[in-house]
Amino acid sequence: MEHTCVIRRARVGDLPRLVELMHEHIAYEKSAPRPPDLAGRLGPQLFAEEARLWVLLAEAPDGVVAGYASCSAEFSFWDARHYLHMDCLYLAQDARGLGLGAALMDGVTGLARELGMDQVQWQTPDWNEGAIRFYDRLGATAHPKRRYALPVTPAGS
Repeated sequence: MEHTCVIRRARVGDLPRLVELMHEHIAYEKSAPRPPDLAGRLGPQLFAEEARLWVLLAEAPDGVVAGYASCSAEFSFWDARHYLHMDCLYLAQDARGLGLGAALMDGVTGLARELGMDQVQWQTPDWNEGAIRFYDRLGATAHPKRRYALPVTPAGS
């Protein structure tokens, strides 16, 4: 029997593979290494009873978890409504071109629909031309903005 790609929500037992994929993604985007114990810090956020964070996993036709999309609920002040923010979408190099990216996006829009949200938003680096072409093919529209990060030092430091 032939195995087709499967999109499903992450389970606790998936954390080691998810963290492997996250480290591949971090390296792919040439981002700074993240602090240790990613799985230990992520698990409670992802699997808490009242979690507002979801990770969808893509299983390749061979059954191996080959990609993920991470999402959280966000509020648009100007629209006065919630939307689903897709923080990350990543596929392992050897899993690209198998339709898993489109399947993950279908899963993400399905999750938004299930949560009663009518929009998904995300960003991608401006140098990631492959991702930009992929998102354009889906019919998504880009909104130019810069993303900033401001470190917050603990009080009393």
